[in-house]
Amino acid sequence: MSLPTTTDVVLVDTIQLTANIGADCWGRLREQPVSITVHLHLKPSFLEISGQSDNVVDSIHYGHLTKAVSALSASYADVRALVHEVTQKAFALAGENVDAVRVVIGLPKQVLLANDFEIEVITPRDKDSLQQTAKVSVKDLVMPVLIGVNPPERLAKQRVITNITFYEKAGMHKVDYPAIIKQISEEIENTAYLTLEKFVLHIVRSSCLASDAIEAVTTRSQKPSALSFAHSSGVEMTRYRDAFQGLQ
Repeated sequence: MSLPTTTDVVLVDTIQLTANIGADCWGRLREQPVSITVHLHLKPSFLEISGQSDNVVDSIHYGHLTKAVSALSASYADVRALVHEVTQKAFALAGENVDAVRVVIGLPKQVLLANDFEIEVITPRDKDSLQQTAKVSVKDLVMPVLIGVNPPERLAKQRVITNITFYEKAGMHKVDYPAIIKQISEEIENTAYLTLEKFVLHIVRSSCLASDAIEAVTTRSQKPSALSFAHSSGVEMTRYRDAFQGLQ
């Protein structure tokens, strides 16, 4: 096991607000709940000064960062435009002390049947956040599936909880994720599986091939009803899009 890298980070976790960032899970263009988390990746050992002085003026004032983010506009062309503005606010507030800004936007009303939808972008200093790669996560997607090898499992559908993480190519972020999840759910609706392995491979393949903007996908699926004395059984796979290029 490798040792951790020395880092200094100031963060504000889960600022709650509402904003119009495009259609919600019902296709309606209106304000929806938004959570914003900002990590300021500081220059090495920057926090040692305030750690020794015990004085907030020697650090980054996270109260000012929270106020700046909370006062943002209520309407954006899309979620990447919101990420871009939050990133700019963070760099402007922290100045030369920040090497990179990591922004995570949560949209719990973006995807039907999912608990949350998140987009994460890390932007180094002097770079454009709109040109950075993004990690997009669909969290705790619940689908009823006929799956399993035991006789009772062949008679009734059971809940399968799936988390899908999409890794976008740099500068390519016009992806309709609700449409992708809807398509995958429809594909699975009338199918049956003996194993989680087959089920997960189906989702990984469909997700990778859903858009040219997607570089790779990680999918983890779990059966909470499978084992009596464990939370769930599960399978996780990560694949790059080019693994399926000749199989379309």
